Amino acid sequence: MSDERRQTILEHLEEFRWRVVKSAIVLVITSVVAFIFRDWILDVLVQPYRDIGGAGELIALKPTEAFGAAMRIAFFGGVLLASPVLLYQIWAFINPALSPRERRWTIPIVTALVILFLGGVVFAYWILPRGLEFFASVLEVEFRLQITEYLKFVTMVMLVFGLSFEFPVFLYAAAAAGLITSEKLAGSRRWAITIIVIVAAVVTPTGDPYTLLLLSGPLYLLYEITIWLIRWTLRR
Repeated sequence: MSDERRQTILEHLEEFRWRVVKSAIVLVITSVVAFIFRDWILDVLVQPYRDIGGAGELIALKPTEAFGAAMRIAFFGGVLLASPVLLYQIWAFINPALSPRERRWTIPIVTALVILFLGGVVFAYWILPRGLEFFASVLEVEFRLQITEYLKFVTMVMLVFGLSFEFPVFLYAAAAAGLITSEKLAGSRRWAITIIVIVAAVVTPTGDPYTLLLLSGPLYLLYEITIWLIRWTLRR
């Protein structure tokens, strides 16, 4: 019999509370750091707008809008900086329910989660000029954006892309738990393609076929890589 006793519901809730508290503390610290570098982060986020020849700098229409934009930048930068800790806390909360063999995958899985999340964010940033260019070309108008709306758009797209790139880890974890096999995934390629295209259509910033392909392609490639990894590392 295992030396580890099962936790009660109250103990699970207490652990969850402390995981949330630790995550919140780290997020506050990283957000403060991001706030200090807010001008540099804003310059990076505005670059896609400049790349398409936006009409001048972003504008603020309300007295408090610049401050609100700075807070959004700080939170976004804080999430990116804190992502390794946040993802670790999520996995650490799940960890007690895993077998000793499965727990050995903690560091590789958390590392993969962080890399895929940041990879999705970078990929979204790369395609942002194409999305903005599409919107700017719909009507012959001066394309000048409000800073709040622009930051909402770019940060939402980058975070959604980062989260969508995480799915291979969950497929791999399901395979490690014996819920799926590489053969089942390989036999479900048609369904996988359909789901990937639907998800890409929902989260893509433009909805045009070119950008849809840019997102769907990498997601399907990740799906195929996951099948290969399951087959060769788990032998399933």
